[in-house]
Amino acid sequence: MRKILHAAAALALAAVAATTAGASGARAADGSWDGCPYGAVCIYPQDSDTSRPPTDVFWSYGAHNLRNQIGRHWVLNNQSGGAHAHLCTGSNGTACGEDLAAETGVYADLTPINSLTLDRP
Repeated sequence: MRKILHAAAALALAAVAATTAGASGARAADGSWDGCPYGAVCIYPQDSDTSRPPTDVFWSYGAHNLRNQIGRHWVLNNQSGGAHAHLCTGSNGTACGEDLAAETGVYADLTPINSLTLDRP
């Protein structure tokens, strides 16, 4: 009888954990968000959702020029501590517009975007 009670308690705990994980916005225990590692900014394949792995992952602060990114893409900012990312029409982080606060994302047309920046808080 004791084994049955332990099994039932374990099953109930697993159900609660699964419900909590589903409500967390797809964040994993390691802080990754839909495949975007914690502390990074990620670009996903054109016209896809975030179930596929990102095509580009950026870690370092500063400007990053983009190559061959046309059409609509998900861009996730999985940085922390108030770090922002900006999408820029100029190269080397110039003419920046779209501002992505930490832990936000945008589904954007990257055709006119030539670079992005990762900015310290």
